[in-house]
Amino acid sequence: MRPILMKGHERPLTFLKYNLDGDILFSCAKDHTPTVWFADNGERLGTYRGHNGAVWCCDVSRDSMRLITGSADQSVKLWNVQTGEQLYSFNFGSPARAVDFAVGDKLAVITTDPFMDSPSAIHVKQISRDPSDQMGESVLTIKGPQGRINRAVWGPLNKTIISAGEDAVVRIWDSETGKLLKESDKESGHKKTITSLSRSADGSHFLTGSLDKSAKLWDIRTLTLIKTYVTERPVNAVAMSPLLNHVVLGGGQDASHVTTTDHRAGKFEAKFFDKILQEEIGGVKGHFGPINALAFNPDGKSFSSGGEDGYVRLHHFDSDYFNIKI
Repeated sequence: MRPILMKGHERPLTFLKYNLDGDILFSCAKDHTPTVWFADNGERLGTYRGHNGAVWCCDVSRDSMRLITGSADQSVKLWNVQTGEQLYSFNFGSPARAVDFAVGDKLAVITTDPFMDSPSAIHVKQISRDPSDQMGESVLTIKGPQGRINRAVWGPLNKTIISAGEDAVVRIWDSETGKLLKESDKESGHKKTITSLSRSADGSHFLTGSLDKSAKLWDIRTLTLIKTYVTERPVNAVAMSPLLNHVVLGGGQDASHVTTTDHRAGKFEAKFFDKILQEEIGGVKGHFGPINALAFNPDGKSFSSGGEDGYVRLHHFDSDYFNIKI
């Protein structure tokens, strides 16, 4: 596999997201400008200018017309994907960390970091078809969990919201009332900050990655722990193949602890695990620094990784990959 190297960011990558068709890829980084690329050849299509802080997360609507981005500049912005025009800006009193469109794209969940006196919170916003009708008010605000909420996504039929973050607990909330329905067990759950959360293609289960050097697979309705994947370094990003039973984990130490030998020691590779057997089946090297973002193309034939080194690496799988036997 010869990766395509995409250099469009000045600073470390934070998040990657394919659109539903899998033909374009969005990248977020600490350099304020989310960027969109062609997913087959890595050609840069354009950038979205308007944020004044690191962009932590993004999501794209099902019809690939709207992009939503959350940033450290305390705003979440809606963009026209084609023109790059800013349609609306939700402003908060604290940095916005995670964003996720609901099925149907009429709602979005946004999390904000603890800042000054305000605790972390989960906000649900209504998204209007016509940007001129867009309102800034939240339909629901949930306050409560201690520490930063790194990820929040919608559960089945938009009835629930799943959140996870600094306190290492996965929680399921009722998306209408804001009531806490379930939280992960201290014994079976993660022991350190949960950095990433990724839903399966069919929405029946999800994967969390944590600084405790493991990733865990959960049932999205019951929050039952299904599988645990153990690696030898903190996990910053996780993704699941929509095609095969493969899970990919990326990570590495915090940038401040990095020594020059780590790259050669293979500490910065994306590691593939068998989803069912929980065994490591391979790795993809290449980044000069921890991997912060991973995404699988919805067709399962390629994946991309974003690193602390500012590069996005796009990998199209060889035919051998589809015949891996364990």
